[in-house]
Parts: sequence; C-alpha cells; structure tokens
Amino acid sequence: MLERNKTRHHGKIFVFFMLVLLCTFILTGRLGYLMIIKGEYYSEVARQLHERERHIKAARGRILDRNGVVIADNRAVCTVSVIHNQIENPEEVIRVLCAELSLPEETVRARVEKRSSIEKIKSNVDKEIGDRIRNYNLPGVKVDEDYKRYYPYNEVASKVLGFTGADNQGIIGLEVIYDEELQGTPGTILTMTDAAGVEVENAVENRIEPLKGNDLQISMDMNIQEYATQLAYQAMANNEADRVSIIVMNPQNGELYAMVDVPEFQLNSPYELDLEVGAETPTGEAYQDALNSMWRNGCINDTYEPGSTFKIITTAAGLEEGVVSPEDSFYCPGYIMVEDRRIRCHKTTGHGSETFTQGIMNSCNPVFITVGGRLGVDRYVYYFEHFGLLDKTGVDLPGEAGTIMHRAENMGPVELATVSFGQSFQITPIQLVTTVSMIINGGDRVTPHFAMRTIAPDGSVAEEFAYEVQSGLVSEDTSETVQYLLEQVVSEGTGRNGYVEGFSVGGKTATSQTLPRGSGKYIASFIGFAPADEPEVIALVVIHNPKGVYYGGTIAAPVVRQLFENILPYLEGTDYNEQQAFLSET
Repeated sequence: MLERNKTRHHGKIFVFFMLVLLCTFILTGRLGYLMIIKGEYYSEVARQLHERERHIKAARGRILDRNGVVIADNRAVCTVSVIHNQIENPEEVIRVLCAELSLPEETVRARVEKRSSIEKIKSNVDKEIGDRIRNYNLPGVKVDEDYKRYYPYNEVASKVLGFTGADNQGIIGLEVIYDEELQGTPGTILTMTDAAGVEVENAVENRIEPLKGNDLQISMDMNIQEYATQLAYQAMANNEADRVSIIVMNPQNGELYAMVDVPEFQLNSPYELDLEVGAETPTGEAYQDALNSMWRNGCINDTYEPGSTFKIITTAAGLEEGVVSPEDSFYCPGYIMVEDRRIRCHKTTGHGSETFTQGIMNSCNPVFITVGGRLGVDRYVYYFEHFGLLDKTGVDLPGEAGTIMHRAENMGPVELATVSFGQSFQITPIQLVTTVSMIINGGDRVTPHFAMRTIAPDGSVAEEFAYEVQSGLVSEDTSETVQYLLEQVVSEGTGRNGYVEGFSVGGKTATSQTLPRGSGKYIASFIGFAPADEPEVIALVVIHNPKGVYYGGTIAAPVVRQLFENILPYLEGTDYNEQQAFLSET
C-alpha cells in the first residue's frame, strides 16, 4: 500500500513538472514570438503612443505671368496651437494668447481647456507676432511655421487668379483649377512624450520637411492686364456703366493675354465687400450671395445677347454656304417684314441700295436677316453647331456658362431673323472671342486658356500643357474674305473709332438691348483684331448698361483703339525690359 502511494505521488510530481515545463515552453515561445517576430511592430506602436505629430504646411507654388513676373506668392506666417497635457500655467497661457492674438478670452479659454491631443488657436498669424509668442517659452504652446497666399497686384486679375482658403486650398479661379499642381506635400514635426502626454525634455525632435508645390506659368501678360484694367475702369466711370469686361487673346493659339471684369475685388481681403458709404454689411445668405456676385467673372460665367458682333458668324455661314458674296446687292428701306413682324434697322430712314460689303460696314439688320433667310433654319442651325457655339469653349477657369439657344424645332422665320443679327439668344464673351478667332485665323477653333506650364522647385519644367484644336471649320477663302470685310468696317464703317494709325485693324460694333425689352438698358460692345490680314491679337470690350450714349461704335470701339495703340507696338517688341518701359511711359 505504501509503495503504491509513493508511486502515485511521484506520478503527480512528474505531471506537475511536465505541466510547468510545457507552460514555460509556451511562454518562452510566446515571448520569443513577441520579441523577435512582432518586436518591430510593437516597438512602432509604443513609439506612436509616445510620439506627438504636428503638420508643417508646404509652400504653395507661385503663379507667374508669361514673362516670369510673380502674380501670386506666399508670405511666411505662423499657426499657434496648444497641447493641453503640457500646459503648466493655463491662466498665463490664456492671458498671453488673448493679448497677442486679439482674441476674446472665452474663445481662447475654451480651446486651452479642451482635452485634445492638439488644439489650433489661430492660423495665418503674422510672423512677428508668432515670434513674440514663441519667446514667452510657455509650455504647451506651439508656434509652427506656415504660409499665407499673397497677391502683389491685389485686385488686378482677381477674377482670373482667384484666391485660397485658410488651409491654402484654391477657392475660385486658377487657384482652384490648378490646385493639385500648386499644392505641395505637407511635412511633420514629431516629438516624444511620456505616458501623461508631456514632452520628454531634451528629446530629439524629428522633422519631415514639406515639399513646395510647382509654380504655374500662365499666358497672361501683366502689362496688358494692368492696362486693360485701367481702361475698363475708365470706361465704367466715363459711361456710368454697371460693369465692363475686356478679353485679349491670341487668336492663333488661344493664349489669353488679359481678362478683365470690373469692378474687381481685393485678392488679399476677398471676403470684404465693397459697399457704398453708409451701407450695412449683409448677413447670412445675403452676405454669401453678395460675395458670390463680387467674385463672379462675367467673361465666362455670364451670358448676354451679342448683338451685331454676331453678324460675323452669319457672314461666315453665308459665305461657306455660298448664299452671299461681298458684291451681292441689297436694299434697306429702314426695316424688313418677316411674316407679320416689322423688324427695323438701326438707321430707321434706311440705307437704300448697298452691297453686302456695305451692309456689314453699315451693320444693316435687313441685310443679315436676308442672309439668314437664304440659309434657312436647318442650315443656320447646322453652322451654329458646326462652329462650336453649342459647346463650351473649355477655358481653364471654373463655372463656364453654356449658350442659351432656341431648339431647332422651335425656330421659325422670326426667330431665325433675330438670331441672324445677334438677338433672342445668349452666349458668353469668351465664346464670342473663340468663335470669331476661328473664323479669322483660317478655320481653326482653338481652346482659350491661361496655363502654359508648371515648373518644379528645381526650375525644371514639370508639365507643358496642350490644348485641343479643331481644324478646317471654315475655308481659307471664307476666312480671308471675313478679314477683308471687317477691315472695311473699321476703316470706313461703323467701327471707325477702332482705327489705329499705322496698323490694319478689323472689327465689328454692337449695341444690344437687355431683357426685358423696353427697359432702357443696353450693352455696347466692340470686337477687334490686328493685323487684319494676319491676326495676332483679338480683343473684345463689353460695356453693360451705360448711361447716356450707348452705341458700341461710339463708346466701346475707342476702348479697343486705346488698347491696341499701346499693346500692338508692345507685342512687336522682343526685349522685355524695353516693353515694360514702353508701357510705363504710355
């Protein structure tokens, strides 16, 4: 019995020993797994638990004009933040930040006392103020370098360039269209903390430096842009107009030299409304609506009835179809009957007998209504579509509006008549410039654009932009004939005020009444190009609701003349410094 008990006891010891051995083996294996196989993973987890990350904004790429002039840049600013666990004296922190940042105490206190990993107090803080806050050496207060967009020309080209938000993201204009190219890659600051979240004293701070965004070089020429802006404001003041738009483009390749839509706004303070003295600042939705209206670029976002400038399109369609020639004879008694409608000419006494060449020189409505009637609805609609007028131009700016046109099935003789001389439908100014460019450049419909290339931080070209061209939309013969006819308009017709001494200029005037008819509001415009036989520049001026005289030939054509008198010699020059000196003198 005793021997049997001893054997049983030894067996238990053996089992216990084996269990201990097995557990030891399992624990050793688990420990080895954690230390060897998963060691790197858990080390990283531990590091992350004791590491605090702060972002460093990357400098946004600059925007340069075609000559390399910087028109959108960056200024060094700071972002001030607090880390709750690291603050030793909350009241002192609140007092300093309120005083230096001009913030209300309740705002600062709420953020200082908030238990979060990091809390932003204010961004876009002037560097001088940021440096002062940093010199207080307040535990838990972080002052990090940052960048704020800066526009050295302020309101010039505001509706083209656009601006950025608090996080340096594009809001409108080129800034939003090319946001991806301009945005850099943010960096980070990594600091070590203890279990309570307090930074370890004398610990090494790791930095991952940000990468600057690419620069964007555009086709705008700031000399031309500034001068066009000056002329637009003068035209608005002289005619007490609501708004004035100017587009200047190379009709051969679509490069936009200038785009103006005054009144413009202050790029460095884009949320400040330009209110009349004594007017109250709107609030809520009314404030946002006012901002949207102020930022709106009428050259591309708004449509209008082009009036007689559209007779260029009717001319091209008629020549292409062979229903009219420059020598064809017409008779204008001052009106024309279309069904039961009496549609008058701007010269109510009539032009009498005239050729088609004289008809376009006189901007005679009955002549163009006749040409439209010869084309007929189907063929006119065909050319309207063929010339690209129902498509957007593809300009590299946001919010381009589309053409508003009758459906073919709803067009009768009266609608055809009014469309033929540029009324009862609407297009954008950029659409008119693009379509007329196609007609006078030999038949190539180019894509209007600003962006030419992006440039990497090391100065190399990152990307060259290419744009679609549709060729052969009108024949060379038609293009040359239209060039000749429009040169006659300027040399001897209604566009005489657009004539420039020493240069051959082609162009067309327009005066259209805004809707509703009888409102007494008009749009005066003139589109001109030079040289007439080999166009290198085209310009459109649109004056909205002028007071007093409202004829395009009287108030819009002189603006193009002044523009061309200065920029045509400038564009002929090759030395940039000489060009700048020339424009500064003029």
